[in-house]
Amino acid sequence: MYARRRRTYFLLMGVCLTLFITSWAVVRLWSIPAAVAMSAVAMVIPPFAAIVANRRGPEDRWWDETGDRQSDEWWREIDRRESR
Repeated sequence: MYARRRRTYFLLMGVCLTLFITSWAVVRLWSIPAAVAMSAVAMVIPPFAAIVANRRGPEDRWWDETGDRQSDEWWREIDRRESR
C-alpha cells in the first residue's frame, strides 16, 4: 500500500514539474496566458499530492496498534468496555 501511494505522489509531482517547466520553457513563446494557466494548474497539484501520499488506507495499521498481538488484544478489550 505504501509503495502505491509513494508512486502516485511521485507521479503527481512529476506532472507538476513537467507542467511548470514546459509552460515557461516552451508554451510562453506562443501564449503567455496559456503558460500562466499551466502554472496555476501546477500550483494546485502539490497539496493534492501530499493529501494522497498521507491518507491512511483501510488495511493500514492505526497509530495505537503496535504489532504485538497481546497488546493489541488488550487495547481492543478496553475499547469494548468503554463503548458499553
